[in-house]
Order: sequence, then structure tokens, then C-alpha cells
Amino acid sequence: MNEMLAILAIFILLYSMIAGRIERSIVSGPIVFVTAGFLFGPMGLGWFEGAAARSDLRMLADFTLALFLFIDASNADLSTLKRNFAIPARLLLLGLPGSIILGFALALVMFNVLTVFEAAILGTMLAATDAALGKPVVTNPAVPARMREGLNVESGLNDGLCVPVLLVFIELALDTEFKGGNAAMATRFLVAELGVGLGVGLGLTGLAAALLHICMKRGWVTGTWVQVSVIALALSCFEVAQVFHGSGYIAAFTGGLLFGSLARRSTHDMEISAEVVGDMLSLLTWLLFGIVVIGQVFGQFTWQIFLYALLSLTAVRMVPVFLALTGSGESIQSKLFIGWFGPRGLASIVFAVIVLDEGLPGSQFIALVVACTVFVSLIVHGVSANPLARWVAEENQGQSQVPESHSGT
Repeated sequence: MNEMLAILAIFILLYSMIAGRIERSIVSGPIVFVTAGFLFGPMGLGWFEGAAARSDLRMLADFTLALFLFIDASNADLSTLKRNFAIPARLLLLGLPGSIILGFALALVMFNVLTVFEAAILGTMLAATDAALGKPVVTNPAVPARMREGLNVESGLNDGLCVPVLLVFIELALDTEFKGGNAAMATRFLVAELGVGLGVGLGLTGLAAALLHICMKRGWVTGTWVQVSVIALALSCFEVAQVFHGSGYIAAFTGGLLFGSLARRSTHDMEISAEVVGDMLSLLTWLLFGIVVIGQVFGQFTWQIFLYALLSLTAVRMVPVFLALTGSGESIQSKLFIGWFGPRGLASIVFAVIVLDEGLPGSQFIALVVACTVFVSLIVHGVSANPLARWVAEENQGQSQVPESHSGT
């Protein structure tokens, strides 16, 4: 254990010294840590045994995602979002269902080992985009604000929207009470999941913010513990919602939106430690993913699985998004950019663990497809983030100058 911790500590120390340089290159931090996990794991140098339980990976991914959702939401530019709310609304109400349906149809055609409901499960698992992997884009000032906020809200909410849909399909696959076309029961389940998540996120954050304000006025809170309170609030929103059978992702994101609105200009100063912890947890999650998952299953990826992964990241995502944004006033380039930047990551990993724990006949194969898709997404979205961000910035700048040059006509 001491040897593994020493290796991990030295590796993180060395990475921290060049992190800024890496973030400006085509190689992202997650790529570095997944590669390191693969090399350090049993398939590489054997420094790490790769014996971590699925529950460890899920817990780490859940905590990381909860922090990212809360932080990203609290830092959202609400004024920009209000002016351009049509983008995330179209992505969530039209693009997300379209991606689920298209992913389901493709899985049903390509994989005869899956049942109808298992194909629907796979389509749902890979419809959710990742807030953590999308950070290089949504925090890049070169990307137009309306697109950044749209992608931020989409990635913040689609995880929570996919959870109840996924659970309904799992129940149908297991032949439980949802069987027989009981649409009313399934609808009540979906509404309860989302409603509890929303209620916990807003209620708990509102109460915590009021108490924190009182304690700060009385001088009971130090600067250090304010930072801790933000981390604790983000995780509390997530876990309390889960306890009451609601969506922890919805709770974390809506709680972050309210917290950012209440804290206003103090938001960033109060969240510095939360951002550091979130970044650290994210990289550790990817390291564990490289050790436990990629190191174990990489040799099992077939060309059909790779093809489905590529189609899931391109056509399955981009076609519904392109259609959803038709009539929104966005250019073709902007539609393609928004459609492309739907990376798959932590949420899909958590969903895979959930499906494995349910013991469905096709769960191992589903998890294999998800692992391959996340791995491919990690590489292609990480490599393309900075170059395409510069491209879309230049395209939008050029378009914004066109009306001015023809203002006299």
C-alpha cells in the first residue's frame, strides 16, 4: 500500500508541475491519467493490482460528478443563459430523446445478443454527456458564451434526466411491476425522481445558504471552513436526494444554480477548494478507470463495439442535436460544434456499474460497450477540444462582422 501511494503521490506531483502546459495542448489530463492507469495496472508494469471493487469506482465517480455539476452550475452566467435558453431547452427536450432512440435502434440492429430493453438501456446510458470531460470547452472563453452555457446546462441536467429513464428500462428488462405497459406507474416514477431531486437541491441549498449567511455575519466561520462548506453542500445535495429516491444529479446541479445566484460575486472565492478537490477526484477516477476497466477489458473490444462507439459519438449524438437546433438561428458550424461536444464519461461509468449490479443477462456486454465508448470519447474529445474551440470562435467572429461590413446596403 505504501509503495502504491508513493507512486501515486509522485505521479500527481510531477503532473501538477506541467498541468497548465498539458491543458493548452491536444492531450488532456484525463487522457494522461487513464494512460497512466493502464501502464501502472496489471496489464502494464503491475504496480497496481486492479482489484478495486465496482462500488469504489462508482462512489468516486459519483462524488466527482456531484462536485462538477454543483460548481459548473454555480458559475453559470444566468444572464447569458436567460437570453439563450432555447439552446439547452432544445438539446434536452428534443436532442436527448432523439439520441436515446437512435442509440437504441443502432444497438438493436448491431448487437443480436441484446434484448429490446437491454438495447434501450445501452442507448440511455450513452445519451448522457459528461460535465467533467466537457470542462475544457465550457470554460474556454474563446467559445461563444451562449454555446458554453448551453452545453453546460445540457451536461448538468441530462445525467439526472437519464437516471429515471434508465431505471425504468432496467425494471422492464427484469420483468418487474412496470411490465405490461403500465405507463402511468413509469411516469409517476420519472416525475418522483426528478421532483425529489429538484426539491432537495433547491430546499437544502436555500437552507444551507441562509445558515451560512447568519454564521458569517456573526464571525463563526473562517475562510478555510467556508471552502469546506461548499464541498459538503454539493455532496449533501447529491446524497440526500439519493436517500429519498430522487436524482442526485438534478439535486447537485439545481443546488449549484441556486447557490451561484445567492452568492453572486463571492461564488468563485468560496469554491476554489471545491474546484481543486473536484479536479483531483476527477483525475483519480480516470486513473482508477484505466487500472480497473481499460486494463482488464481492452483486449475484449471487437470491431463491432468500436464501430458502435464511433457512431454513438458522432451520428447518434450529432444528428438529433442538428435537427433539434434547426430554426434556432445557429449556423451549421455552431450546430456541428455543439453536436460534437457531447463527451461520454463519469455518468456513463456510473450507469454501467448500476447495470452490472442488477445482474441483467447482457450487463457484461453492455458495460463493455460503454467502457469502449468512454475510452474513445476520452481521446477524440480531449484531442479536439482546443483546436475546435479556436475554430468555432473564428467562425463566429467572422459571422458577427458580416452585418457590419454590409450595413450601408
